[in-house]
Amino acid sequence: MSTVSTVNGGISFWYADRGTPLAREPLPGDATADICIVGGGYTGLWTAYYLKKAVPFLNITVLEAKFCGYGASGRNGGWLYNGIAGRDRYAKLHGHEAAVRLQQAMNETVDEVVRVAAEENIDADIHRGGVLEVAYTPAQLARLKDFHSVEIAFGETDRVLRGARETCERVNVTGAVGSTWTPHGARLHPVKLVQGLAATVEALGVTIHESTPVTEIKPKHAHTPYGTVRAPYILRCTEGFTANLKGQRRTWLPMNSSMIATEPLPESVWDTIGWDGRETLGDMAHAYMYAQRTADDRIALGGRGVPYRFGSGTDNDGRTQPATIEALRDILVRFFPATAGARIDHAWSGVLGVPRDWCATVTLDRSTGLGWAGGYVGSGVATTNLAARTLRDLIQQDSGQSGPTELTALPWVGHKVRRWEPEPFRWLGVHGMYAAYRAADRRELTSPRAGTDPVATAADRLAGRH
Repeated sequence: MSTVSTVNGGISFWYADRGTPLAREPLPGDATADICIVGGGYTGLWTAYYLKKAVPFLNITVLEAKFCGYGASGRNGGWLYNGIAGRDRYAKLHGHEAAVRLQQAMNETVDEVVRVAAEENIDADIHRGGVLEVAYTPAQLARLKDFHSVEIAFGETDRVLRGARETCERVNVTGAVGSTWTPHGARLHPVKLVQGLAATVEALGVTIHESTPVTEIKPKHAHTPYGTVRAPYILRCTEGFTANLKGQRRTWLPMNSSMIATEPLPESVWDTIGWDGRETLGDMAHAYMYAQRTADDRIALGGRGVPYRFGSGTDNDGRTQPATIEALRDILVRFFPATAGARIDHAWSGVLGVPRDWCATVTLDRSTGLGWAGGYVGSGVATTNLAARTLRDLIQQDSGQSGPTELTALPWVGHKVRRWEPEPFRWLGVHGMYAAYRAADRRELTSPRAGTDPVATAADRLAGRH
């Protein structure tokens, strides 16, 4: 299929209706604040929101390199769900019950985002259809059943396992042999959420400076080309763009993810596909896909594409390689043959932050006032909210305004991880890992074996994911 009519880049499809926003004024010169937040995505804006709500007189400044929602917050798949990176590792480090508490906090976070959006009149096309993850090979079905059992063991007792027929009655994925569904999820429009948050925190009195890249963070100082912001607390909320900061090149790896969005699909196609519940949709492949049925009846679908740019590089406008667009379209048509004639209206890419041990973290260094949150590994739409509330509690505890809370006791707080390897080793490692995953997925598609392909298992171990 030709992609001549496909808009490639332009940040993301989510900006197609509104266009990219005019940037707010940059930092006019040296300034002071009580709290300086670096990064105007979900993490930074949620943190500003909760801090300002807790202590209205705080002078909070947000510094954003481009505009709020330029990064992953404006490019993601719109999955508001209860997944969190690193839970299994935290169970090994801190015990099963600690990881159960972390999972319960994530379950509640989905409710919290929905609540705040309604309370602040942020219309983000939120639809609570839950999350449906499907299997379409014997190996995927075995992994799905294991995954379902593990989720139950971590306290998600309202999760449902479905067979082939019941799965296809919900969403008619060709060849699906089973699925697992959780109610702890919702579909949303990422840009409507991030722009609504930015407007809300401004209305609360938070100062946002856009077009203001922070080049270096030091205790009590955030340096930019336009001046330095001095504050007792400097919070790094830069996720996939962390490598752009001085001294942070190997902290979190900027992993690339790509998406496509179809034209609005006619009722005849939806009659074939179903998907009336508008669940967010994923699979159990090693190089997995994620999708949603949008409010205007498109399918927005994503996957890994080219996983990593040499030297921890990040893109400028979301432009995606044609081969990646075709690969994502192939997944779309394999799942839903009725979309074979559908036009792909938009394609885009973005980066997400990946720590070396694939564990999301929240930290406040009380000796320096430096804090950070991130490393969400693609599960950030909800996790950013939990991270922000945790940063709020850590700062209030440090400043003597409160004691420890349930959030500050969660096992991801203060987690330390080693840095990524220098180049070319991390480029070779990441590309080798995803080549192995794609090869494993291809073999599993034609194999009657129920076990996971051993190449994928080896790749997981080498990557430090398990």
